[in-house]
Amino acid sequence: PDGGSLTVVQHHSLVQLPDNEYIPRGFDPRSGAISMSYLDYATPIWEPIRKRIIIRHRLVKKNPELAVSEAVEPIVYYLDPGTPEPVRSALLEGGSWWNQAYESIGYKDAFQVKMLPAGADPMDLRYNVIQWVHRSTRGWSYGASITDPRTGEILKGHVSLGSLRIRQDFMIAQALMNRPFADSDDNYGPMLEMALARIRQLSAHEIGHTLGFTHNFAASSDGKASVMDYPHPSLSFNGDQLDISNAYETGIGDWDKVTVAYSYGDIPAGTDEKIALSKILDDAYANGLQFIGDSDARAQGGAHAYAHLWDNGANPIDELNAVLELRKKAIANFSVDNIRTGEPYTMLEDVFVPLYFYHRYQTEAAVKLIGGLDYNYKVKGDNYTAVTSVPGAIQSQALRALFTTISVEHLAIPHEKLALFPPRAYNYRRGRESFKGKTGVSFDALSAAATVASLTLKLMLHPERANRLVQENAVNSTGMSFNTLLDGFNFNVFVAPKGSTYEQEVARTIQFTSLQHIIKLAANPKASGQVKATTMQFLDTLEKKMAKSNDAFNKQLAREIAAFKEDPKEFKPTNTPQIPDGSPIGSFQCLNTQE
Repeated sequence: PDGGSLTVVQHHSLVQLPDNEYIPRGFDPRSGAISMSYLDYATPIWEPIRKRIIIRHRLVKKNPELAVSEAVEPIVYYLDPGTPEPVRSALLEGGSWWNQAYESIGYKDAFQVKMLPAGADPMDLRYNVIQWVHRSTRGWSYGASITDPRTGEILKGHVSLGSLRIRQDFMIAQALMNRPFADSDDNYGPMLEMALARIRQLSAHEIGHTLGFTHNFAASSDGKASVMDYPHPSLSFNGDQLDISNAYETGIGDWDKVTVAYSYGDIPAGTDEKIALSKILDDAYANGLQFIGDSDARAQGGAHAYAHLWDNGANPIDELNAVLELRKKAIANFSVDNIRTGEPYTMLEDVFVPLYFYHRYQTEAAVKLIGGLDYNYKVKGDNYTAVTSVPGAIQSQALRALFTTISVEHLAIPHEKLALFPPRAYNYRRGRESFKGKTGVSFDALSAAATVASLTLKLMLHPERANRLVQENAVNSTGMSFNTLLDGFNFNVFVAPKGSTYEQEVARTIQFTSLQHIIKLAANPKASGQVKATTMQFLDTLEKKMAKSNDAFNKQLAREIAAFKEDPKEFKPTNTPQIPDGSPIGSFQCLNTQE
């Protein structure tokens, strides 16, 4: 063996093609079902040539005349026997939640989760498998399917779960708990339970993909209505103790029952299938449920105001404020007792990472209210709302909350906590999930502040968001203008620093970081002419203000602006250190089958 060799084991399943009794089901963009498509060139001219159908397992009742019946052949998933306890029991339990959804459409024990039989190959087409895999990073988990390309029938579902994922939730709980190891190094029970609660949900989530369902990122705004959302833990403090009892949901959601009904529900004889399926979705919408997929939920390019990843609550602003308060209390409680006896203080720095950046995803949710839209995948004839703009008053509230996330109060790590972060211990190097800095071996508190501020700033000053603000304000005079967003920097950022010397330096760090992002927006080719003009006007005014100051730092801000204006193409904005990984690692794109 050498570095250029790689062993590949390929499994072939030679099976007879399915019979022709399976009936494909049409795709509706409101359904949350995964679709496949093909071109039918024999289609009449007045009909669409592209045909879209959903993917699903075959499911038929033994006794169709009964309201509740067993299936001719239940959908059975098999768990990798290499999965250790207590993860094994958690995956079995979470996966079995789907039976609740199939019961709601009149099937008894139609969905089952069992252990893979001895001697069975997990790649064998005859087995739907949940596989527990080891790899070097806590990468994405996957739910994929092998389908009949002629019909969309799922022939095999295959889930791959990375074994390191569970450790991230364990560390989140370890960071937020108040002195978990003060009395005993064996007090890992509460942290393990929270991690297992997440694994139960993850099991259901990934199996959902292999049943034919895509992400629904509006579910968190509808009372956690789907396991197909990305869940953020719901935590609170009971006195000084962290309450993790409701961290994650413990069953299938209302939306999951809707999408199972659409994909697997039986259509009564003599009923028009399209009308019956549309009614399922209309009723769901009337009951306050909504489906919004991946591209509309992403913080950078997405515009939907109420569909997000890793968030909680129907009101992103209230939840952000609550998360910031929880984070503030947890930071105040943080101590040497957040690690075990005998562990180097270096581990405190690593445990502190998910705590310091704990609000990152709720920030992403709140920022999407700015220039945000509330819309549905409306089809002609339904009662869905097509699109409405977020009212200007709500956008203004969101803007105030976002400026809070880049305030000295929330970014300055308390001075007494900095003593917990000495230079790294021998053989404990920083990695991709560590704080990055510019002070060499020592912990860089100012770079930490710049890093988390940059998260908010990058999203607030995203060119597509700025462009929408210009357009929405022109169309709807009650909306928030892009000018209002920039003015917020005058009142909240570019003001005289106050407090201790340390707090003043944190404030200057926030100012410098903010300026770099404003300059990046002015230079961004995706920014509209109106956005560029307004941004340049803001920079002109700020340059004059800072140039008149006797403060050396203010003069440097003015020089930064002058250098950019002199040669925008040659000017290189100062980048902040890269934020430690938060979402799972391992992919540059987020597909429907990723978690």
